[in-house]
Amino acid sequence: MADDVDAIFQRLKRLTAEAGLPDVEESTSYGNPALKVGGKSFVAVKNAETIVISISLDDKEHLLEMAPDVYFQTDHYVGWPHLPVRAAVIGDEELRLRLIGAWLFRAPKKLAAGFKDQARS
Repeated sequence: MADDVDAIFQRLKRLTAEAGLPDVEESTSYGNPALKVGGKSFVAVKNAETIVISISLDDKEHLLEMAPDVYFQTDHYVGWPHLPVRAAVIGDEELRLRLIGAWLFRAPKKLAAGFKDQARS
């Protein structure tokens, strides 16, 4: 089980690096491996099956409707800007996009603006 959590965390770190997200810190969130930006967690490994991403409530509702096989929520997450993701189901490309979105959602405004400017050029 711990090996699975570590493998998922390594995947998150790899995809975050591939996306070129700056100032990512390895940390923990509620005792689980997490990645943070500006001191705020934007993704965490909840367990061997589940990743939790930070996301706006509007985007969360959209993803829950669009792909209920990938994204789900429990009572614990209702009304909060966090979304559980089935780690084994989500592909690398989509997960990379969700990591960029979560990072932008949590990053300090100046850092996020710099990343967006760099991505455009």
